[in-house]
Amino acid sequence: EKSVTLKFINENFTSQNVGLMCFRLLIEKLGITELIEKSNFPQTRAINRLSSILCFLALKLSNIRRYSADDIWCMDRGGGLFAGLNVLPKTTWFSTYSHRVTKDMNITFLNKLHKIWLDNNLLSDTINPDFTTIPYWGDNEHLENNWSGKRTKALASMLVILAQDPDSGIIDYGDADIRHKNQSQSILEFIDFYTEHDNNNLKFLVFDSKLTTYENLSKINEKNIKFLTIQRRSQFIVNELDKVESKNWKKVRIECGDNKNRDIYIYERTIQLPKYQGDIRQICIKVHGKIKPAIIITNDFDLSNNIIVRKYARRWIIEKGISEQIEFFHLNRLSSSMVIKVDFDLTMSILAHNLYRLMAMQLSRYSNCTSTKIYEKFIQNTGNIEIGEKTINVKLKKKRDLLFLLEVMEKFQNIKIPQFEDRNLTFSGLSSS
Repeated sequence: EKSVTLKFINENFTSQNVGLMCFRLLIEKLGITELIEKSNFPQTRAINRLSSILCFLALKLSNIRRYSADDIWCMDRGGGLFAGLNVLPKTTWFSTYSHRVTKDMNITFLNKLHKIWLDNNLLSDTINPDFTTIPYWGDNEHLENNWSGKRTKALASMLVILAQDPDSGIIDYGDADIRHKNQSQSILEFIDFYTEHDNNNLKFLVFDSKLTTYENLSKINEKNIKFLTIQRRSQFIVNELDKVESKNWKKVRIECGDNKNRDIYIYERTIQLPKYQGDIRQICIKVHGKIKPAIIITNDFDLSNNIIVRKYARRWIIEKGISEQIEFFHLNRLSSSMVIKVDFDLTMSILAHNLYRLMAMQLSRYSNCTSTKIYEKFIQNTGNIEIGEKTINVKLKKKRDLLFLLEVMEKFQNIKIPQFEDRNLTFSGLSSS
């Protein structure tokens, strides 16, 4: 069946993916639909710009693992309704569309999304940028080898930088066009991206030592942005710290994420770094049982040792978020199953990830759950969809946490969706499971 814009008539139909419609209200409430319509993403005579982007989101949000097996998902009318179509298009359309999207379109779209996250107070004063590796299984002659921690080896891949807020979990930025020769500059490109809308909100960057150079740390300092990173341990530094007397190591109790306290030993000093203009605060940390100390360097001389250590310890959130992107949103699978341009796939993955984070925030008791858990507990559901004159009623089959989801969806019941001819989207439960 050919994908066309849906003509709304009074009808009932079943769907294997009705839970997907919960995101439609979030997208509308945040103004993302209007943003997509005003973007410069491509469109065709058959499928407009908004429906095109929602087609990709439908696949991302529904955790479909085998995109190439389109006979499994493209005929489900619930996925089609999410995008304002009768059914989702087949794989050939997805591949063709993605190759019309340019890097400038992606960056411009992420920039506009950035303003939405700022306006909704979803970005704190701290951002954790980090690299991740996306393996590629096709012709890899044009690719560089990058280290993949997941596979514990270097392989032909695309190097990607992601920047995540540690409080909300929102991923604010992504760039899949990182080469070895320019990877140390990527942090400066992110700062330019962020400060285009706001010069005051970004106060702290927390990142791994391999992200950039000492020279670029100096440039970050000149922009009045604080940074926090790990200094690489040379044998010279290790030998120096071995000579520090025990009485000079200060015992500090750190509050951990599990509400337990842990004792560590800290030795602090001011140092100079090659090609860095000014002084650097160096905090050396020893933990019982660890042979070599960890070394944190920062240009912040005001925060306490306790806060500095905790701030860096939270970096695991960005690593967890990256790992989840690869597993749930299939950044390392699309290249082999359905040929999608990686930079566009990254943009859609970032948006899908953020929608799951926003859904988790609405489901307050589950705000710390992963996208996989939110999908399994709430979104993965079958049911009926009734299209009426003024409403579209989504009836979900019984699940253990369905009542909680329905309570959350009631908050959005007065939102009219222009793409659905200003119908309200309502949710209720079926008597069957």
